[in-house]
Amino acid sequence: MNGLLLTLKPPGMTSHDVVALVRRETGEKAGHVGTLDPAAAGLLALALGPATRLSRYLTGHDKSYRAEITFGLSTDTGDAEGEITAQAEAAGLTAQAVADGLAALTGKPRLAVPVYSAVKQAGRPLHRRQRAGEQLEPPEREMRVDGWRLLEFWPGPRPVALTDLDCAAGTYVRSLVTALGEHLGVPAYLSFLVRTRLGSWRLEQARTLEEIAAAGMLDAVGELLLTPAEALADLAAFTLPEAELKRVRHGNPVFVKTGEPPGEQACILDSAGELVVVARVTSQEGGYLLQPETVLS
Repeated sequence: MNGLLLTLKPPGMTSHDVVALVRRETGEKAGHVGTLDPAAAGLLALALGPATRLSRYLTGHDKSYRAEITFGLSTDTGDAEGEITAQAEAAGLTAQAVADGLAALTGKPRLAVPVYSAVKQAGRPLHRRQRAGEQLEPPEREMRVDGWRLLEFWPGPRPVALTDLDCAAGTYVRSLVTALGEHLGVPAYLSFLVRTRLGSWRLEQARTLEEIAAAGMLDAVGELLLTPAEALADLAAFTLPEAELKRVRHGNPVFVKTGEPPGEQACILDSAGELVVVARVTSQEGGYLLQPETVLS
C-alpha cells in the first residue's frame, strides 16, 4: 500500500487519533501531512507506506476553511474547548462591521500564535508550557490571508458569523479571530472550524472514517488512495526509460538540455506513470540538472 489518503477528520479527535485508526485498519506505516486542532473538522491528508517519505513535499500548501465565529465571549484557547476569559455586550455588532473587519485582516497581518498550540518556544511546545503555569509571551508571525468573506450573520446578544477563509500554511485561524474581536472592540472566539481545501485537494474528495473502516474489512483501503504521482501532480514530471531509471535510483543525476527549470523539485516517472524519484532541480549551463533527492521505488 503506497499513496495519499484524504480523510474527513471529525471534531473531537486529534490528527494522531486518525493516523492510529488508519494504521490499525491497514497495518501500514502512516503519517499525517499537516494537522488539525482536535476541535476542528475537515480535510486531513495521510501518507501511507513508502509515500511517507514524501511528507516534506506535501506540506506547506495553501488552505481554505469554513469558520464560525461567536462574538461577546473569548476563551483561553481561542476556540470552543477553552475556558471563558472575557464577556461583553455585542448586540450592537452589525454584518457590515464584521465584513469590514474581515477585509481589514486580509493581507499579511503579524499576529501572536495561540498559547495553546504546538509552536515551540525554548524547545518546548507552547501548550505544554502554558499548562505547566509558565508565564508566556507567545511569538508573533506573519500570517498570509488571501481572502476572508462573510457568508451569514446572525445578530443578537452573542452574534455569530459564518465565514470562508483562504490562507497560507502557518496561519492560525484562532489568532485571526482574536484579532478580529480586538478590531471590532468585542471579545470573539472560533466556535467551529472545517478545513475545506488543502492545496488542490478538496473536502469532497475526503473519505469518512466509516468508509475507511469498511474498506479495511475488505482489504481495499488501497483503492481509496491517490498514487504518489497524483499526490505530487503540482510538480513537473519526466518519464525516463528503464536504463536511466536504474541510474537515478542509485543517485545519479539527469541532465535536461532544453527549457527553463520547472521549479525546485520535479518527479521522475517510469513508463507506467509510477513515481520513482523526486529530484532537486538545479540550473546548469545549457539546461538544468535533475538530482535524485528521494527514491520511492
